Parts: sequence; structure tokens; C-alpha cells
Amino acid sequence: MKNIQISPSILSADFSQLGAEIKRLEEAGADMIHVDVMDGHFVPNLTIGPPVIKALRKHCSLKFDVHLMISPVQKYIEAYADAGADIITIHPEATPNLSQSIKTIKDLNKQVGVSLNPESKVELIKEFLDQIDLVLIMSVNPGFGGQKFIPEVLDKIKQLKNIQKDKNLNFDIEIDGGINFENCKIAIDAGANILVSGTTIFKGNGGDIKKNISLLKLK
Repeated sequence: MKNIQISPSILSADFSQLGAEIKRLEEAGADMIHVDVMDGHFVPNLTIGPPVIKALRKHCSLKFDVHLMISPVQKYIEAYADAGADIITIHPEATPNLSQSIKTIKDLNKQVGVSLNPESKVELIKEFLDQIDLVLIMSVNPGFGGQKFIPEVLDKIKQLKNIQKDKNLNFDIEIDGGINFENCKIAIDAGANILVSGTTIFKGNGGDIKKNISLLKLK
């Protein structure tokens, strides 16, 4: 199994001090920074755009794991790449041509992620798994932080692990939504190797983010 990595979601950070919060996450042992981008159209909320990511980039040397919950996603990919995203994750439902969107990300020399919402089937992306670096399984309905974990999505992770084994593929499996100290083990046991967590990291144990990151890694 790949080493477990933690990608804290800055959706739960103090937005008045985002630069300092990201620095704090790096010093506490985070493996990457998860940036949720919402457009108020593909999902019912608004968050941050490329100028904020560009401004934050100088505060941190970790990978920026940027999850684009926007539609149509194709015309925004380059802006987020230029802003400093290292991994760009898109939804198959947000593009008229997933193959072309994957190619666009690759041509910009970024890692490609594809995300599946709780109701989205693995079949949507099965033919593209040899072209991507990461599959993000949403364990809540995207759009808001602090939601309750949906355990049924773990079956998709197990499906993906079987495909990896059968076809000798090497993409990461990331899970995002309601991840806490109680369910992180079942997510890891199912096959996830990157855990996204916001509320638990920033609010658990009195805000001791170093301890919280360590606990999520089961160390």
C-alpha cells in the first residue's frame, strides 16, 4: 500500500489569515494543501479563484491539490494551472469532453485528477484511468464543509483498487468529505491513500493540527 498522505482542506481555515494557516499546515506535517474551488453553479456555494491561489503560492512549498467544482471546467483549467495548482481535479459531469480536459491538464504539465460524486459511478471514468494521476472519491455531496460521511462510497474505492490490480495502474485514490478519526481507518482499509480533511484537522483536539494530521495517518 502507498504511504498515507494528508491533504488538509483550507475550506475550514481562517480565511482572514490564509497565508499563515497554510504555513502552519506545512510546519505541522501536511503532505499537500487541498483547495476547494466552487462556482455557485456546479455546486451551491462560492469559494476562491485563481488570484487567491496565486497569492497563497508564495507562503508554501507543498503541492496545491486543487479541486475544481466548476462548470464548464474546460475554460478555467489554464487559469488555475497558471495560478500555481500542482494537481487539477475535475468532474466528468463538468466537461463536455473529459478526454480533452485531461489532455489540457497534461499539456500544462500538471497532475490530473478526476472526481466522482457520491452518486457518480466508476464506469464514468473507467476508460480514462490509465491517463490520470488521481481519483477523488467524494464521501459527501460537494458544496459545503462539515457534512456527514457517506460510507457507501467505499465500495467505489474497492472497485478502483481491483481495477488497479488487474490493469497494473498506479493512480492515487483520494477521499474527501466528513473524514475524521473514527472513519479514517475504514477509508484507508478500503484503499484510499490520500485523505482530505478540514473540520477535523482545524478543530479537533483544541486545534492541534500537528496531532490531528498524525492521528489521521494512524500514527
